[in-house]
Amino acid sequence: MIYKIRVILDAEEDIFRDIAIEGQNNLEDFHNTITQAFGFLGNEMASFYTCDERWNQDEEIALFDLGEGDSSIRLMNEILIEDQLTEDSPKLIYVYDFLSMWTFFVELADVEERQNGVTYPLVLFSFGELPDAPTEKKFEADPTFNFEEPLDSYEDLDFDENWN
Repeated sequence: MIYKIRVILDAEEDIFRDIAIEGQNNLEDFHNTITQAFGFLGNEMASFYTCDERWNQDEEIALFDLGEGDSSIRLMNEILIEDQLTEDSPKLIYVYDFLSMWTFFVELADVEERQNGVTYPLVLFSFGELPDAPTEKKFEADPTFNFEEPLDSYEDLDFDENWN
């Protein structure tokens, strides 16, 4: 089966690519297709992230395992597109180059039969040009967190207070 996927750059201008790729390809193949479609060299780190319908980021699917020891990180080369992008879960977030943070919204548009004589992956439609730099991200603090209130306990924080 052929998966038609729209990849949208998180930018003020509309910039996207519609890509057709075989469902049997893995996410690393898809990563390579995205980098080529947008004109990147493809030599930077990247990850896909699962997300919900509102694009809230969840689990990482990395290009490489940079963890130490018993890492349970999922890797792009181990996950087929057809196993990740489904009708029930049609969205992913893709981040390329963690220093620049090029961020893309990936959404499954359609699944159809393979056409004879067509070589996949294929960029079906290209709209907009990649800007010189990614859109600056604005990170906001948790609106429910009171910065004025002192911490009574460090036990809920993710670090060892006696580390040295």
